[in-house]
Amino acid sequence: MSAAPRRVTVLPVPAYGAEDVVVADNGLVYTGTADGSVFAVRPDGGGVELIGNTGGRPLGIELLGNGRLLIADAHHGLLAMDLADGAIETLVDAVEGRPLVFCNNAAVATNGDVWFSDSSTVFGIEKWKNDFVQDTRTGRLLCRRANGIVETHLDGLAFANGVALALDESYVAVAETGARTVVRLWLSGPKAGERDYLCSDLPGYPDNIARGSDGLIWVSIASPRDPLVERVRTAPRALRKLVTAIPEALQPKPRQTVRAMAYDDGGTCVHDVVGEVDGFHMVTGVREHAGRLWLGSLHEPAVAVISVLPD
Repeated sequence: MSAAPRRVTVLPVPAYGAEDVVVADNGLVYTGTADGSVFAVRPDGGGVELIGNTGGRPLGIELLGNGRLLIADAHHGLLAMDLADGAIETLVDAVEGRPLVFCNNAAVATNGDVWFSDSSTVFGIEKWKNDFVQDTRTGRLLCRRANGIVETHLDGLAFANGVALALDESYVAVAETGARTVVRLWLSGPKAGERDYLCSDLPGYPDNIARGSDGLIWVSIASPRDPLVERVRTAPRALRKLVTAIPEALQPKPRQTVRAMAYDDGGTCVHDVVGEVDGFHMVTGVREHAGRLWLGSLHEPAVAVISVLPD
């Protein structure tokens, strides 16, 4: 397991908040920003191309096949964007007749099923801290079957976030940011239908997760565990609501860090990658591709890349 700090290369994009990343077979890195834009970033720093705009807030991004991207948009739900012309198809914008409030991340199965998270049924992305601090536990893991049917498989999650499938698709994993865990739902085999943990008691708050080209499940650590935040989240509900009413400038801030961890199917931490760089923090997206980690951040107008192994 590697933990020595290493060099991070930062590649700017034209807008703020490149929250997630996905890497295509041709090496292009796709990301979405707070103004709704979806960009393709050349991995050599050779430029950035605008692909389209969702008109909302793109978060998780996946390759959907047939020249399309799958986008979990916090405002508009689960979308498919054509890479050629930026045209958008809405796949899911409501569940059981109720609009999605906070669609966050997704993973695509080989049979066309899409597993995705809804972080909260109470607060949208603009008030994500309210949900996190008040600990509403209204997060869900859902599945849009290839035939279009949408199912709820897990609920009561503490801010459901990143989603990833096992290499053999025997389980689907979803990060619980508030609980500092990655929950695993078994889809096949002797444990089918059972729920356990891929990892728990993480050293920080997990955001997006993704299966890498190495077969491991990579977990972005947006911020280290904060004792003050932990105390607030276990306080009486009235106090938690009071904290979220404090002006933004006075609320606890995420500590600046660059970190991602990788787990095998047995829940063993194989890599603990820590980077050092000025001007990039709060890693919310992670994607391992050919020995390099591509990172996104909710708070930065850039993506970053770092080697899995020490330089």
